[in-house]
Amino acid sequence: MIKKLSVIAIILVLACVFTTNLQAQNQFKRLSEDAEISIITIGPGPDLYDSFGHTAIRVHDDAIDIDWVFNYGYFDFDTPNFYTKFARGKLLYILAVTKYEDFIDGYKEQRRWVKSQTLSLNYQEKTTFFEFLKKNASPKNRSYQYDFFYDNCATRPVDGLEKVIDEQLTIDYSSFPEGFTHRDLIRHNVHWNTWGMLGMDVAIGSVTDKLATKKEYAFLPEYTMEAFANSKISDGTIQRPLVLKTETLHIPEEENIYKESFIVSPIVIISLLSLLLVYITYRDYKNETSLGLVDTLILLFTGIIGLLLAFLWFGTEHSTTKWNYDLLWAFPFHIIASFVIRKATPPKWIYPYIKLSIIMLALLGFHWIVGVQRFAYALIPLFIALAIRYIYMLKVIKKSRETTQ
Repeated sequence: MIKKLSVIAIILVLACVFTTNLQAQNQFKRLSEDAEISIITIGPGPDLYDSFGHTAIRVHDDAIDIDWVFNYGYFDFDTPNFYTKFARGKLLYILAVTKYEDFIDGYKEQRRWVKSQTLSLNYQEKTTFFEFLKKNASPKNRSYQYDFFYDNCATRPVDGLEKVIDEQLTIDYSSFPEGFTHRDLIRHNVHWNTWGMLGMDVAIGSVTDKLATKKEYAFLPEYTMEAFANSKISDGTIQRPLVLKTETLHIPEEENIYKESFIVSPIVIISLLSLLLVYITYRDYKNETSLGLVDTLILLFTGIIGLLLAFLWFGTEHSTTKWNYDLLWAFPFHIIASFVIRKATPPKWIYPYIKLSIIMLALLGFHWIVGVQRFAYALIPLFIALAIRYIYMLKVIKKSRETTQ
């Protein structure tokens, strides 16, 4: 992993140097009539963050000896407080410019498919779009506030073309299927029974469970590619397709996509742990065992997750982590309860608190049924096991209170 990050960092440095140099060396160069501007779409890759593909813009003109890729998908590892900014959603992404050969070689090495859509821009549109890209790539303009759903590598080319071509361009989203939420669209690329999707399912809130407009589908590169394929440019009363030709630049012999083993998948591991908790609860019930370390660990674990979710909601700029009702099962105040649950004479508030925990699990189910938020399927066994354990906690606490009275 360290080696991989080092390679990415080196590529980034070279890209930034190249971006800066192109401003000085080529600011007076104008495209020739034969120049081509293409949208490059890359398929899913082997890591979680590669699962959604990628989009970039290629400018190729042999007459002035340029073959550049404008790539909105970079970020600078040398940014001060990098990890803090990343966690809080304040990390700025960068429009970097690289040589086409360097760009495509990296994706060939990752065994990812690469397709190109050459745009049918006239000479004026090409030169205007090229100047727009160069201006965006300048040091003072190249950084932008990334948003996974609304402002990313796939949405930026659309926004750029709409600014340059204005009302003459009609982006056609009509071929997209209807009725999907942002969470659905994510799950189309990452299977629900993976640890990566489980993490995303828990971290993102109910804002991702509202129906997405067809235009909003295009945060995913493959949808952007499909929209471009159907779009038109108007020249008065005449319309021409936005895409002049589509080419497959690389197809790997075997795709190297993100996947995980079923044996160690969330549904298997969580189901086994949940069955174990149910068994322990049954054994404790039969033996009339007092509350112990298991109960402390349950409350501590769910409380820590709740703290992280509360931080993502209130302490970050991420638009997708707001209004997250996973807090109904992972409640931050469980941490406090974990320190008193094992006491021989627990405080009076612990009994109604555990009652509240059961009610919150019921509310979670209600939110799921009515469609306010969809939760991770792999957590269903855990929710059932938690409900059973909380009911047992109530029984033991009630008996303890009756004994001490």
